[in-house]
Amino acid sequence: PEQEPAVEEPRSFKDLGVTDVLCEACDQLGWKVPTKIQIEAIPVALQGRDVIGLAETGSGKTGAFALPILQALLETPQRLFALVLTPTRELAFQISEQFEALGSSIGVQSTVIVGGIDTMSQSLALAKKPHVIIATPGRLVDHLENTKGFNLRALKFLVMDEADRILNMDFETEVDKILKVIPRDRKTFLFSATMTKKVQKLQRAALKNPVKCAVSSKYQTVEKLQQYYIFIPSKFKDSYLVYILNELAGNSFMIFCSTCNNTQRTALLLRNLGFTAIPLHGQMSQNKRLGSLNKFKAKARSILLATDVASRGLDIPHVDVVINFDIPTHSKDYIHRVGRTARAGRSGKSITFVTQYDVELFQRIEHLIGKKLPAFPMQEEEVMMLTERVAEAQRFARMELREQGEKKRSRNDDDDTEEAIGVRNKVAGGKKKKRKA
Repeated sequence: PEQEPAVEEPRSFKDLGVTDVLCEACDQLGWKVPTKIQIEAIPVALQGRDVIGLAETGSGKTGAFALPILQALLETPQRLFALVLTPTRELAFQISEQFEALGSSIGVQSTVIVGGIDTMSQSLALAKKPHVIIATPGRLVDHLENTKGFNLRALKFLVMDEADRILNMDFETEVDKILKVIPRDRKTFLFSATMTKKVQKLQRAALKNPVKCAVSSKYQTVEKLQQYYIFIPSKFKDSYLVYILNELAGNSFMIFCSTCNNTQRTALLLRNLGFTAIPLHGQMSQNKRLGSLNKFKAKARSILLATDVASRGLDIPHVDVVINFDIPTHSKDYIHRVGRTARAGRSGKSITFVTQYDVELFQRIEHLIGKKLPAFPMQEEEVMMLTERVAEAQRFARMELREQGEKKRSRNDDDDTEEAIGVRNKVAGGKKKKRKA
């Protein structure tokens, strides 16, 4: 029997229709072959269609919308050409880095407009009319309403990245305001790791017969990720954390906590025990947040403690282990959190702490990902040997948190825990050396 002719899979960005100058830029970034979502979305976007991209995090979504936008910009150069909306500030900076990297050879200018940063300098940047604006919805609406001479009436492209999260964080009113003041005659790309009711509503409002590019419709976690759980009494959570950090020493960790306060407390606790841990949460100033991220990215610190502000889209190449210290209340957040490791084909581990209060939440997660997770092997008696040292560190951490709270009230500025080391030395009165021995 005759064999069917093999269908040629596009193997390069050039095959997808990306122009030479941008192919070179991809090459310089070390993007050798396009990812699945890029293969699906780029050709459609280059034809000028609206796109809905459903792809899990770490799948190369930014490239999937940045390349078509830059290519259109090359064809018809214009200021204030594209707007990318994203839910978190860190993600905005990350997307802007990719635009800068891809567009540097063709002189593309982009500006990041997010909260936590001085509005005056942002207004000046907008007055220069960059080609691409990457923004969080709240601060952008601010500028649309208050910055004289700034409007988006000429906009050609709108991208909503992590659209489900933009709506979940209740930016709905802001998004509506933005949609009202930008041209209807534009291209719109909607990217989201999960399709929610709100996203479907938004799709009807914002897109014209879009093409759906779904890389994975079911919620999944990467194959190369080994996922474990440990079942523990909640009062020994800290001791188990310390045990695991010791067991897996030499790896880099991302530890997720449910609240800013718990993130800060655990960071102090670990520092008291001699680990290099840094916090990242919404109550820190923007500079400190970026500082924390960069220290971790540069491997100057091996443990990053974070709230869900960091669970999405942050591409930190070398996270070896994700620990869910507090179980996520929304099962979908589990997928985003563990997606910080095993990115781009590398392997990774995740460990979820399940206390007597979390059983139901844990069962929901297992149900969502369609897997039964194995227990992480551990030696209980070794954990119990740590309890005394941990209890002492907990006490110091509480004192430091209180001192920080008081300092904050009196000085009213934000304090990164790095400065709180002085407290520890005062409290320990030089005992610290002996305790480690």
